[in-house]
Amino acid sequence: MLRSMYSGVSGLRTHQTMMDVVGNNIANVNTAGYKTSTTVFQDVLSQTLQGAGGPQGELGGTNPAQVGLGVKLGAISTNFSQGATQLTGRATDLAIQGDGFFAVQQGGEQLYTRAGSFNFDANGSLVTPQGGSVLGWMAGPDGTINANGPLAPVQLPVGQTLAPTQTQTIRVGGNLPDTPFQIAPAIPSTITTAITVYDSQGAPVKLSLTYTQTADDVWSVTATAPNSTTGVSEAVTAAPASITWAPATGTFNATALALTMPATTGTFAGALNVQLGTPAEPMTQYAGQNSIAALSQNGAAMGALQSFSIAPNGTVLGVFSNGVRQPVGQIAMANFTNPGGLEKVGGSMYRPSANSGLVQTGSAGTGGRGLLAGGVIEMSNVDLAAEFTNLIVAQRGFQANSRIISASDELLQDLVNLKR
Repeated sequence: MLRSMYSGVSGLRTHQTMMDVVGNNIANVNTAGYKTSTTVFQDVLSQTLQGAGGPQGELGGTNPAQVGLGVKLGAISTNFSQGATQLTGRATDLAIQGDGFFAVQQGGEQLYTRAGSFNFDANGSLVTPQGGSVLGWMAGPDGTINANGPLAPVQLPVGQTLAPTQTQTIRVGGNLPDTPFQIAPAIPSTITTAITVYDSQGAPVKLSLTYTQTADDVWSVTATAPNSTTGVSEAVTAAPASITWAPATGTFNATALALTMPATTGTFAGALNVQLGTPAEPMTQYAGQNSIAALSQNGAAMGALQSFSIAPNGTVLGVFSNGVRQPVGQIAMANFTNPGGLEKVGGSMYRPSANSGLVQTGSAGTGGRGLLAGGVIEMSNVDLAAEFTNLIVAQRGFQANSRIISASDELLQDLVNLKR
């Protein structure tokens, strides 16, 4: 009878723990990044009343006779399945799509979290609601990132400027109209396009390219740019000075021009390379309308940081006033061999333990780590239907074990009353 009473007591304890776990799950149903927990029960060592016996002669074997001594808590397991995402529209809110954790430096300790509700503080550091610094790698002046380097707090370099970049390459594409060359005094076909290029100091220079038909399938190419002091157009040396269309191959005889800018139009180091079409956007001469145009150039004026965006691989892209988008940093991702071995430390944070395995940090989308989604956060993965069911099971289990204690007490009372 005492055994049954102690078994009932152990059942009360374990089912109370189950109630605590279920209650915590329900309480965190709206906690960002929360992972639900489940209890696992195990029986306590049983008392053997009769051992097992093997078959002997004409007698068969006998099974052991054992009485269990109750129940104990075997484990509280964490379910790291993906939670639903909630749209927030905030650029600093991030959700991990797949496995992995954000690495956070908080209170002199490196912790890990799935909750991606971040903000930039007054110093430009990306931080958690508790003020922990989100870790990653900062970019060099040229935008390169070493994802194998040591982790450091991710910061948005407020007030950062980009040095100007001289134009080196200009891309031209489109169609020069195929028309029979008209003999003088008719005016030959002349087509002019313009594009703004930048010298080594970032000063804009308006460059004009003029194509003049000089014979069937032959076009001369000239260029002009304004004098930086007077504004008067000056000739720019173009080599070659003419291009020829080959109808048989559907190409021009030259794929590029070299433009030598005069010193009076700006400070240019070396000639400008003009690419006459690309495989994706070829330069042609077919019958039809003129569509020749200068498509792009790779120079830029000095730029100041205006805004940012976060790519799926965690790269923080700075958007500068000159239109350049350049990486300024990258958010690191961490994963573990056994995420279930992590210890919860509050604030939706986890700490490595002896059974979690060593942390493996790297870029999002590599090494089994998930990608990042911006403007959303990962919600709790608590299933309310399952938790309410577990709540009923825990309640009934607690009640049943209390009945064991009551019944054992009545039997003891009957035993005491035998002396009367």
